[in-house]
Amino acid sequence: MEIKAADVAKLRQMTGAGMMDCKNALVEANGDYEKAKDIIREKGKLIAAKRADREISEGSVIARVNSTNNKAILVCLGCETDFVSRNADFQELANKIADVALESFPADLEALKSLKIDNITIEEAITQQTGKSGEKHAILFYNRIEAPYVDYYIHTNGKVATIVGFSKNVSHEVGKEIAMQITAMSPVSVSRENCPKEVIDKELEIYRIQIREEGKPENMVEQIAQGKLNKFFKESTLEEQTFVKDGKITVAAYLKSVDPEIRVTGFSRFSLND
Repeated sequence: MEIKAADVAKLRQMTGAGMMDCKNALVEANGDYEKAKDIIREKGKLIAAKRADREISEGSVIARVNSTNNKAILVCLGCETDFVSRNADFQELANKIADVALESFPADLEALKSLKIDNITIEEAITQQTGKSGEKHAILFYNRIEAPYVDYYIHTNGKVATIVGFSKNVSHEVGKEIAMQITAMSPVSVSRENCPKEVIDKELEIYRIQIREEGKPENMVEQIAQGKLNKFFKESTLEEQTFVKDGKITVAAYLKSVDPEIRVTGFSRFSLND
């Protein structure tokens, strides 16, 4: 049967697939739009399966904060190449996912993938985008924070971002400064007190091996290791890090100068380059 340009355009509007993909699907489906949509969807699944083992190293990292500044989400939609990550369709999908994540505030990644965009699940929408671009797509990261005040920072390259929560309201300037600090310095925790035990244990084990290899007496190993751990806390926990913008005070001292009662309650950072 004859497939008119208007029919192809209509299917393209419905699916977002390329013009030739839409035309071929309509031809195969004898003009039946629903069958054509299924054909396009199955093509996306086939391409996704073929590229399942491909490496994802590019994409878009997006942070969102709600209008009352008490909820924030951080999500990354990944793809194979920077060329595709800059494509308008890819960016539109990434932003739609971020918008839905902020609105629904799902508990985890699996819950996020089951939410709907344009009457299909996010997981299905990603498969469709894989079919359109020919590249593997996946949500590489998702996290959320809820606190009395939250803020965020997205680096200009769109490859790294941070969301951060505070114990009480602060100005956006302060919130952004702390988010930028986390983005730049990648702390492992807010403080030494809440540094994960597995991180501490791993660091100590590395230090002990290094100290023994240096030939230090066994009775000094633990003392030296604890000294190195103390230095690690100063470099790798947010409150004890040197405040990048100032260079002379710690982050904890900076926050105390703003308001002695303000504390960072938590943060989440993700980078495609790490």
